[in-house]
Amino acid sequence: MTKLTTEQDQAVRQWVAGGASLNEVQDRLKREHEVTLTYLDARLLLAELGLKLLEKPKEAPPKEKEAAAPEPQMPGDEFTGAAVEAETLPPVKSPGGGKATVVLDAIAIPGMLASGKVTFSDGKIASWYLDEMGRLGMNAPSPGYKPPPADIPVFQRELDLALKRAGV
Repeated sequence: MTKLTTEQDQAVRQWVAGGASLNEVQDRLKREHEVTLTYLDARLLLAELGLKLLEKPKEAPPKEKEAAAPEPQMPGDEFTGAAVEAETLPPVKSPGGGKATVVLDAIAIPGMLASGKVTFSDGKIASWYLDEMGRLGMNAPSPGYKPPPADIPVFQRELDLALKRAGV
C-alpha cells in the first residue's frame, strides 16, 4: 500500500473532517498529490488512519413504493435466466445532469466481492463487478460503449452507497 507523506496525511484528515466521500478523497489524492489508489486501497488507508467518513443525513423513505420492473437480462450475464434478488437504489441526479441507477446483486458473481448492474441516463444497462483486489470492472452493453460523462460521478457515488449498505 502507498505510504503518504505527513502533508498528504493531514490533507486526507481535513477532507474527511470536512465531509468528503471516499470517492472525493480518491479523486483529490490523485488530482492534488498525484497518488493513485484503488477503491479498496482508499478504504484501507482511511481505516489505517483511524478515520470514519461522516454519515450523510438519510432522506425520509417514500410513502409508497412502486413495484420494481424485472431486470432485463444482458447477453453474457453469468446468471441468465436465474432469479436473483437485488437491491435497487433510486436514481440520483447530479448537478451536471448525470443520472445512474445502481443495482447490487444479492449473490455476487463467483470470485467477486460484489457485482450488479447500472442503468445510465441514456437507458443503456451495463454489468459491473468489484474484484477481490478492489478493482472495479464493467461489461458494456455493446462493444465500444461509453456512458455519458455526466453519469460517471453519479455512478461512483451510488456504487459507494450501495456497497456501504451491503457492508462490502
